Amino acid sequence: MTKSYKRGFTLIELLVVIAIIGILASIVLASLDSARKKGRDARRVADIKEIQLALELSYDANGQYPNVISTSTLVTPGYISVIPSDPANLAPYSYAGYYTAGGTASVCSSYHLGASLESQSNTALNSDADVLTTPAAYGGVCTGSNADFSGTDSAHCNAADVGVACYDVKP
Repeated sequence: MTKSYKRGFTLIELLVVIAIIGILASIVLASLDSARKKGRDARRVADIKEIQLALELSYDANGQYPNVISTSTLVTPGYISVIPSDPANLAPYSYAGYYTAGGTASVCSSYHLGASLESQSNTALNSDADVLTTPAAYGGVCTGSNADFSGTDSAHCNAADVGVACYDVKP
């Protein structure tokens, strides 16, 4: 007489293994989301620095900053190859050109440039401008420029932006 034994896993064992795999997968996905946010924030800071360099090249060539960031003001003259946009929603970065107090509103002598970050713990926020409104040394926003925005670290630059903190720069 021979006895036959059937080998295999019980339903309970399979459910336990599937539950463990699900828990591990959710932990991995949560950490990947955090890494993606940090990556997008690093790209935003790099984009702002690239635009800032193009604005300085434009100022050196023209004696003033452009009133808007556009293909005709930065790309066509060769100051930048393409105008970067936010990696999350492809929206343009916040920009406002300023004119000097007592000066002409069509001649921008300064600017305010910003990007909304998805993390308030980003170290770049320690060295940004934090401009709340048009500085007193300037007369206001240049003609044809976008409205100024708040550069506070506790909110995004514009209502349409993705993010929780505004990283902003000025010359």
